[in-house]
Amino acid sequence: MNAAPPVAPAGETYVSADDVWLGGWRGPSVLRSTGNILEWVGPLSGSTEAPTAHIPGTVFGGFTDSHVHLGLVDPAGLVAGGIARVLDLGNNLDEVRALWGLGETEATAVAVDYAGALITAPGGYPSDRSWAPSSWIREVSTPEESAAAVSEMVAAAASAIKITLNAVGAPVFSERMLRTVVTQAHNAGLPVVAHPEGAGQAMRAAAAGVDILAHTPWTERLSDDEISALASSVSIISTLDIHGYGQATDAFAIATDNLSRFAAVGGAVRYGTDLGNGPLPIGINARELAALSAAGLDAGSIAAALVPHPSSASFVERISWIPGVAPADPDAVASWFSTASVLAISALKETFA
Repeated sequence: MNAAPPVAPAGETYVSADDVWLGGWRGPSVLRSTGNILEWVGPLSGSTEAPTAHIPGTVFGGFTDSHVHLGLVDPAGLVAGGIARVLDLGNNLDEVRALWGLGETEATAVAVDYAGALITAPGGYPSDRSWAPSSWIREVSTPEESAAAVSEMVAAAASAIKITLNAVGAPVFSERMLRTVVTQAHNAGLPVVAHPEGAGQAMRAAAAGVDILAHTPWTERLSDDEISALASSVSIISTLDIHGYGQATDAFAIATDNLSRFAAVGGAVRYGTDLGNGPLPIGINARELAALSAAGLDAGSIAAALVPHPSSASFVERISWIPGVAPADPDAVASWFSTASVLAISALKETFA
């Protein structure tokens, strides 16, 4: 006589899924749902658990757009458009703080991490741009001023420090000031994201210890040696689609070539769109995904770009879900990712019962 399957403790349910991404593909799996936490239990094959619902597709941590400007868009449609979390890389500090953390408790609101104001040299980018009000910018010229700016962002619960290095018609930090700002941010426990524009700026950022490039370099084709050096020390937020919005441009070709070689030597790529910069969709940008695929990223690499901080065994609050499993045809991968939805973990059993 076969033993009865175990009964989940009160408040726990078991669900199955066709595949699960947790820093790698887990295949058909059993997951345990407890309130707003979903834990990977193990492979479906041979499991002794008794799932009460099946997710007919693939489960991911919430997809993240790692470069947005919520002050330039209406963020209300992001979750409905398949994005669960964003990193805001330039905004009015008070306004972005008002959005912080909404997604941790509200299933329909995007979760927001942010850098706050952009730290730049006096007269530096984007102080000369109409879209960037002065409240978005901190111009600093001394270590004391940069320390105050970094401390302001830390006190406001920023997740990163954003600096600008746009040498195209604008001043940039000296080597001393660049290293000072980076060191101050790191001493405060925050990573540094840099906007690199103009000859040599991406490599200056990396040499100074910057952690993330806010854009794939697009103003110059980097050498293979430079690409390898970047891959060993920084991650790159893609933002390919802003160079043409689906139209072929020289900047798009340069950025795609740089990113392709960066990814090929093991560089860490993050999906990001620079939402707010021109006619970009609210939610998942299918053109950005297609550009990543064209740059040579396979399904696993795109998943890693969309979930930059994967858990090894669990999800909290929400998941991203795509019907079916990753297609074997590389030409179909971007379209498949574009169909993602954001789902509240607390509603999984009702959704898929």
